[in-house]
Amino acid sequence: MVLDDGNEPREAKDSCFEFDNLLLFSLSMAAFVGALKKLSIYLILWLNTLPFLQGGSDYYEFKYPFIKRASSFWASSSSFSSSNTDEASYDYIIVGGGTAGCPLAATLSQNFSVLVLERGGVPFSNVNVSFLSNFHIALADTSPTSASQPFVSTDGVINARARVLGGGTCINAGFYTRANSGFIRRVGWDERLVNESYPWVEKQIIHQPKLAQWQGAFKDSLLDVGVSPYNGFTYDHIHGTKVGGTLFDRFGRRHTAAELLASANPKMLTVLLYATVQKVLFDQTGRRPRAMGVIFKDENGNQHQAFLTNNRRSEVILSCGAIGTPQMLMLSGIGPKAELDKLNISMVLRNEFVGKGMADNPMNSVFVPTNRPVEQSLIQTVGITKMGVYIESSSGFGQSQDSIRCHHGILSAEIGQLSTIPPKQRTPEAIQAFIKRKRDLPHEAFKGGFILEKIARPISTGHLNLVNTNIDDNPSVTFNYFHHPHDLQRCVDGIRMAAKVIQSKHFTNFTRCDKPTVEKLLNMSVKANINLMPKHTNDTKSLEQFCKDTVITIWHYHGGCHVGKVVNPDLKVLGTNRLRIVDGSTFNESPGTNPQGTVLMMGRYMGVKILRRRLGKAAHL
Repeated sequence: MVLDDGNEPREAKDSCFEFDNLLLFSLSMAAFVGALKKLSIYLILWLNTLPFLQGGSDYYEFKYPFIKRASSFWASSSSFSSSNTDEASYDYIIVGGGTAGCPLAATLSQNFSVLVLERGGVPFSNVNVSFLSNFHIALADTSPTSASQPFVSTDGVINARARVLGGGTCINAGFYTRANSGFIRRVGWDERLVNESYPWVEKQIIHQPKLAQWQGAFKDSLLDVGVSPYNGFTYDHIHGTKVGGTLFDRFGRRHTAAELLASANPKMLTVLLYATVQKVLFDQTGRRPRAMGVIFKDENGNQHQAFLTNNRRSEVILSCGAIGTPQMLMLSGIGPKAELDKLNISMVLRNEFVGKGMADNPMNSVFVPTNRPVEQSLIQTVGITKMGVYIESSSGFGQSQDSIRCHHGILSAEIGQLSTIPPKQRTPEAIQAFIKRKRDLPHEAFKGGFILEKIARPISTGHLNLVNTNIDDNPSVTFNYFHHPHDLQRCVDGIRMAAKVIQSKHFTNFTRCDKPTVEKLLNMSVKANINLMPKHTNDTKSLEQFCKDTVITIWHYHGGCHVGKVVNPDLKVLGTNRLRIVDGSTFNESPGTNPQGTVLMMGRYMGVKILRRRLGKAAHL
């Protein structure tokens, strides 16, 4: 390679597919610049929190005095009590302080006593949560105290659940968009209240992104291949290409659902951290089982009970997410008979639909090589096609040593691609052995970015089953990716479009690479993608096989507690009293291109709806 007096190297563009010393140098410089940028951000955050640290309190304890550790429960249990018990009692007990749980709690606390039980810690002091640059490291952290709890579906796809106050808003890629109007009509929500609830969220934690250069090239390429018109920056779900909102501010700091608790009435709200609910308690003396409260354990393993007040409108509300809520129902005795019998769980109510109809939006990606350092960007731009496929992009995960050592881009938790090992032999030891080998991969394997295509409304569905009665353990989940041929065909169409985007002049000018062949792109992508599925020799020849073998997730799983089967249209659990579900387990489809905006709105929406029905005009909402 020849350099021309410090200017751009004179080289053939197809050297994007080769490794050389200049590339290593540029990566090292990018890592150095990235480290300086990260250090400056840490310094800003430290200076902002210094007054509170000097005062002997953490920042969240100063701003959110109602957030406490679960072990403090007995000491504070006299805050709210009913007339016939010495135990603490509440108008609402919310199990799960996540994407829906936090706005729901903030809203209900305006008029009633609320207890939120969250099994994780706070996001505020967690640098892996707080900074965009550490997004992938949070997913790679598989320790028991991580904000991200990994699980692998029986399909062999690596996935993650949130385990932190703020839920999925703490570990996702930050993209914010509203649902399409058809979704709102299909779920039967009040459109006026929906349009009041979205802005309530957006004013507090959503930002307009500063468009990264990569995302700008991606936008132009989408338009070039016909994903038009360009709709600019908008929260709305509109066909064409658009820039959406983000949880990350201009400093790269993440804002989460936990910050919505600042809108709560602090005198009426208690949030307990590291409070792991084990089951819902029921009074079964009446015609229908009536939720009474919950049993939970604190961070020291000690058991506690929390109860509802005697008012018939008091409720236990499950907001544990699409994985946690069906699991919680079954552990509490509500679910399929065979499922409960196999683990000797006493049946409270038989419902064969709990855990059924689980779905995840399958995603596949195409690796994009570059001949220049690329800044890190998560999803900012999206192409909403009319063929039922969404096209997104991410870039720049080769900037830091942490990134290189821990993670293959946006695509995985810290688990390797065991393509040569049959599924039954994928033991924890085998996975760890692969992780060790993966750390020796060259830096260049992490350079560039990915074009992501995902299916909008998959027809294929699966199921969730209990493995044991330990709430800390993941249940067994099957999504049956591409079981329906229509889903597979849409994936093929999406991969073809993704390849066209990469081959567009806007992208090749940006990456400084010659127009790559589809086969070469697919060959690199097979190596870059991470799942536990065996690979086939025809992955680069058959787009159908490529889709099946390289399917991954973008954490949009939903279902398991569908309306009409497990809950009624008001999301109350059928056949019970005082038990409701407010999360994505009730969805038949994932709303919009990315669901978090609608799940956030859902928490506010249901909170306002509950208050208005209970108080009428006195709700003042």
